[in-house]
Amino acid sequence: MADDRHFLRLEVVSPDGPVFAGDVAMVVVPATRGELGILPRHAPMVAQLTIGEMRVKTLDDLWIRLAVSEGFVKVQFDKVIVLADAAEMASEIDVPRAEAALERAKERLDMLRNGRVPEDEEIDHYRETLALKRAKNRLAVVKKG
Repeated sequence: MADDRHFLRLEVVSPDGPVFAGDVAMVVVPATRGELGILPRHAPMVAQLTIGEMRVKTLDDLWIRLAVSEGFVKVQFDKVIVLADAAEMASEIDVPRAEAALERAKERLDMLRNGRVPEDEEIDHYRETLALKRAKNRLAVVKKG
């Protein structure tokens, strides 16, 4: 950048590859102990992420929203690295797919609650609960736009 403004270098990575990389003004992540706001010249730290909405303020003062799952954020002065089990830009979320995932998770949890799990199927309560939370989060993030 040519002027004196300070900025953060942000990299968001999921197992599928890079999700976002660029210079930004601010990052807000859903940490396990609450939202964490990160500005330039932040003290070095590592925090655990939870399922939630990540917000990124661009250098043009626009906000970008991402749906993120569990993972970690590492801050090194003016660099932020987000490693998440899943991360999607709000603009790229497939709403019908997220709605289908929500319904599937609800149905599978209902099967568990009512003891109707077919013998040839194995349903893990923890895994389905996470799938439900991720789907709800994706839909909430895309709704905020």
